[in-house]
Amino acid sequence: MAQKTRTFTPQQLGLMVKAARMYHEQNMSQAEIAERLNVSQSRVSRWLTDAAREGIVRTIVVAPAGTESDLEDAVAAKYGLRAVVIADLQTEDEAAIIRGIGAAAAGYLEVTLTGGNRVGLSSWSSTLLATVDAMSPRNVKTAESIVQVIGGVGNPEVQVRATHLADRLATVTKAVPKYLPAPGIVSSRGGRDALLEDPFVADIAADWDRLDTLLVGIGSIEPSPLLRESGNSLNESNLKALAVSGAVGDICLRFFDKYGTLIESELNDRVLGISPEQMFRVDRRIGIAGGSRKYTAIRAAAEGNWINVLITDKETALRLESDKAPSTLQGHT
Repeated sequence: MAQKTRTFTPQQLGLMVKAARMYHEQNMSQAEIAERLNVSQSRVSRWLTDAAREGIVRTIVVAPAGTESDLEDAVAAKYGLRAVVIADLQTEDEAAIIRGIGAAAAGYLEVTLTGGNRVGLSSWSSTLLATVDAMSPRNVKTAESIVQVIGGVGNPEVQVRATHLADRLATVTKAVPKYLPAPGIVSSRGGRDALLEDPFVADIAADWDRLDTLLVGIGSIEPSPLLRESGNSLNESNLKALAVSGAVGDICLRFFDKYGTLIESELNDRVLGISPEQMFRVDRRIGIAGGSRKYTAIRAAAEGNWINVLITDKETALRLESDKAPSTLQGHT
């Protein structure tokens, strides 16, 4: 019961209860109650506020079937996440999981994008594509800008797909798209630095410091068959070297170990994209991923604070909730 802060006469309590019953049980408006009791509407409003404060009216939230609020809250609390959204999927098919998570992510974004958000978007991935494809165009502006935060990885077709993804998200949110028409990985640090000196690329890179939302997929050290076929992944030698270093996954080609700690490698100097430091400064970092193949990477991303909002499937959430954390937490805070 809420702590009592005022003393009421029996007559006041009686009127308070009467007003609360009219409002909550009989669905009468405050104006109707005021007319019935011959008092001002402002007094009715105060009675209803006092009724809640005194514990006369208690609000109970009953989650409807199909929602997973308890599990979402448990996972969020365990990993220090701001929010968790779960898609309840009765399937182990990876393509179906991607579609289901994409639909859940689309619903979350449609509710939480406010119109002034500056959204960073990672490179093309099947999960992000499913998310954007599930979003419905709105009649109002729901984001200010959509900024690519990493170039395309792999063959030129993938770079075209990454641009299409940003364009599609900008269209459904009525935002201004800002493209990064450059490769995500170059041959040397010097090559990366030279590209960053290009005025157009530099202008996009400057936007990375002004983002308030980051929308990313979470990659595993073992890319999906789809990514292998598309060329949107590193070559075998790079992946083997990262695995030997303890890498389990990545966000925007920033690879981390099972604790969420950044893997230091020469690859970091060749990535043309947002830096880990810039990522951690973004207020809301939304990771969209699921399925058993990506579980270790998802857990590490949450452990290391690479994300603070997770959108995933129920089976992954159950594992996250029940799994013991690594013995030593070494990720970023």
